[in-house]
Amino acid sequence: MPLREEMEKQGAFLFKWRSYLPILAIPLLLIVFRDSAYTKRLFGDPWDNFWELFSLTVSFLGLAVRALVAGYVPRGTSGRNTQTQVAETLNTKGMYSIVRNPLYLGNYLMILGIMLFTQVWWFVFLGTILFWAYYERIIFTEEEFLRQKFGKTFVEWAEKTPLAWPRFKNWQKPDTSLSWKTILRREHSSFFGMVCIFTLLGIAADLFIEHSRLIDLFWLLFFAVGLVLYLVLRFLKKKTHFLDIEGR
Repeated sequence: MPLREEMEKQGAFLFKWRSYLPILAIPLLLIVFRDSAYTKRLFGDPWDNFWELFSLTVSFLGLAVRALVAGYVPRGTSGRNTQTQVAETLNTKGMYSIVRNPLYLGNYLMILGIMLFTQVWWFVFLGTILFWAYYERIIFTEEEFLRQKFGKTFVEWAEKTPLAWPRFKNWQKPDTSLSWKTILRREHSSFFGMVCIFTLLGIAADLFIEHSRLIDLFWLLFFAVGLVLYLVLRFLKKKTHFLDIEGR
């Protein structure tokens, strides 16, 4: 099979399972804790706590990027489809005017924060390489679909819009207004997934590094608040029309 078709085939497979395959990395996260606590060994508890908050901030920045995409996106673009590529229109405004793949940029920042939390530098380096190797195939498949469907319009947009690193001077105001309801409807699962992973890592750090059987109160509260918000938003999404916005 020619390389182009092979990459497109691989990308289609990874696209279909993109929400689940990264979960396979969680056991590796627990393994790397044997090399963790770098800042604690060098600078003590205050800097260790600062680093944990910094890591959380990086991940929440990634979630904010995803939220900006979801909050302005019109119907028919940036869908959550998993089986095949779907796009009714080519979105070139808002976040898509400064970077071609803002959702994947947001994903990377979320994952980067998680990797930074471990304080294992080789893991951050390896994870970054694997992330872009993984999403390279997906992006290739998506762009082949967009090229075939939108032709010259796609090519002109792609030529002036960076693949993954934002070019802020290109910003074009979205045609739609910011919708907080759409953000809450579309991103509450991403938020809770991040809460669960950080809680797991925080508890693992207490067990494997601090050798403590007591769970830090911060992680209990962090998870409890995240769980309550998730359940409330899931109920509103599944059982009511409160989060529905016409045309989104």
